[in-house]
Amino acid sequence: MGRTVLPIAQVIQQEREEWSKFRRVLRKEDQAAFDEMFDSAKYHSAACAYASRPVPMESIFMAVLLEHQKTIAALREQIKKLETFTTGNTGSTREREKTKREKDSKEEKETDYK
Repeated sequence: MGRTVLPIAQVIQQEREEWSKFRRVLRKEDQAAFDEMFDSAKYHSAACAYASRPVPMESIFMAVLLEHQKTIAALREQIKKLETFTTGNTGSTREREKTKREKDSKEEKETDYK
């Protein structure tokens, strides 16, 4: 007979319970972040189930990383919009800093030749 596969929501809950001692020693704000992390894994339960990894925590980590990456992308977009709004410049801060460094470097070289 085949082995019964647990529903992914149950697997995620079991993993969460296995990390309960770790969670217990965290500060309150870190406990909240920990809970949010495991909650975000539930958003991708279908992908976790489909991946059917031998170590379920791998799928949970990937789901959490995916949510973090989406958050980073959204924050970058907000920063870009704010920069455009406040400066009227469409270039990113990184691009402006790179241009400034290149200009400063060029000026230093010109000064060295004199």
